This record gives sequence, C-alpha cells and structure tokens, in this order.
Amino acid sequence: MKLLGKVALVTGSAQGIGQAVAIRLAQEGADVIVDDRAIGESAQQTADAITKLGRKVHMIAGDLAKTADDRRVIADGVAKMGKIDILVNNAGVEKRADFWNVTEAEYDFVMQINLRGTFFITQDFVNHLISTKRPGRIINMSSVHEEMAFPHFSTYCASKGGLKMLCRNLAVELGPLGITINNIAPGAIATPINKALLNNPELMKLLESKIPLGRLGTPNDVAGLAAFLASDDAAYMTGSTFFVDGGLIRNYHEQ
Repeated sequence: MKLLGKVALVTGSAQGIGQAVAIRLAQEGADVIVDDRAIGESAQQTADAITKLGRKVHMIAGDLAKTADDRRVIADGVAKMGKIDILVNNAGVEKRADFWNVTEAEYDFVMQINLRGTFFITQDFVNHLISTKRPGRIINMSSVHEEMAFPHFSTYCASKGGLKMLCRNLAVELGPLGITINNIAPGAIATPINKALLNNPELMKLLESKIPLGRLGTPNDVAGLAAFLASDDAAYMTGSTFFVDGGLIRNYHEQ
C-alpha cells in the first residue's frame, strides 16, 4: 500500500489505460478522482472497482479542451477529497489523415486535448500544490510517437512531441518545489482507441511481428509503471520518458 493517504486524479479514466491506472493506484492505497469527458456506465465501472478496494472515489465530468473545465476539475476534486497529490494526464485522442489534408478542426481537436489541456490542468494542479506547500507527482501518458514517426498521424505526433519537451522543461522548473514529472510512453496497447486494429487479424499479425515480445501490451502493463512513478520509490526520478512497448521502438520499420 505504497500510496496510502494519497489522492490521485486520473484524466480519461473511464476506460482503457486510464481505467487500469485508476484501479491500480487504488490497489496501492490511493483515493481516486475519476475524470472523463462524460460520466457514464464505464466511468461508474471504474468507480465501483475502486470502492470495492475500500478506497474513496469521486467522479467528475470535464472536457480537457476547455480551460474552464480544467480549473473546475482541480477545484472540485480538492473540494470533495481535501487535496490532490498525484495527477495522471491520461486523456488523449488521435485523428488519421494525410498531412496535406489535415483540417484546422482536426488539428485543434487533437492538440487541445493532448497538449493544451494537459498543459493547463497541470498548471492548475501545480498551483494547488504551491498554495498548500506540498510536493506532488505528475505522470503524463505520452506515446512511443513522442519519439517515433507515425505516418498519417502528424497531429498526434506533434502533440506527443510537445509533451516530451514539456515534461523535460517542467522537471527543471518544478524540481525545486518538490514536484516530479515523468512521461510514460506506451506502444501498441489493446485499448478501445485501437479497436480497428484489434479487429483486423492481418494488421495484428504484421504489427506483432515488429514487437520483440510478440504481443500487444495490456492496460495493466502500463498501470504498474504508473503506480511506481507515483510512489516514493520514484522520488528521485523526474524529466524522463519510460517506454512500455515490448521493444517496438527499437525494432519498428515500415513495410
């Protein structure tokens, strides 16, 4: 129970990696704020799993693309839970398009959630920590594509590349405040965002041939690392990206 007494906010925690992370942090003793764009059945499932572990849970609906929602999520979470010690910036989206066809609307949709929203909810979290004179942990769910090309997903790669540099810059700026920040970079993970891939046996076989461990990852593969980075075991780690990709980034190649 390495996180006993801590409160964690996990954005986009109604499903996939976010859901697994929220539950794993609760297993380690944390009370959890479950955030998603809308609170529906899947968010309730996350909350129910946390409650069964004997931890407190609070659900908040918030659209990360809206700065007012970012501020409200932090303020409401603090009001309900008393504080927030750990922020997991998990919410993210992607849009497939040839670069020359990307529209302003598609660009804004991806960047506002993946980078702008992460920036401002992190700012609000840091201001909460400063006002209460406490240290904290920030964990960004990045991607192997902060480092590795992903043709036809230029907006996604740009957002994750920005997240890479944001992490490194904030490690320097926030370190004197006792706040650590690190990125987790998942590779191919079996989540709802990869539904089309999971339903295409031919593409699955091709992708798995590029992964040295020979399989897609699971949300739990990522959640274990998040729990570690949120704990005191990682107290001297900041400004780094940790890949959870079965070796994909070392072996990836186009056909």
